[in-house]
Amino acid sequence: MSKICQITGKKAMGGCNVSHSKRHTKRTFDVNLFRRKFYWVEQDTWIELNVSAAGLRTINKIGLDAALKNAAEKGYLYK
Repeated sequence: MSKICQITGKKAMGGCNVSHSKRHTKRTFDVNLFRRKFYWVEQDTWIELNVSAAGLRTINKIGLDAALKNAAEKGYLYK
């Protein structure tokens, strides 16, 4: 499973480690992902999502149904 949030679409990005001597080496900045189960009241089922911390806050703010609709419109949902 790739490291992509299914609600916000955030994914790992690349960058550099910079040492004290200013030497640059490649690295990745991973997303703060969690595998969480949510109860979807409208469908009366449990669903399991890969969600980032920002995605959890989005679900808390606008609700699971609205967050899933927005993610489906933007193409972030998979599986």
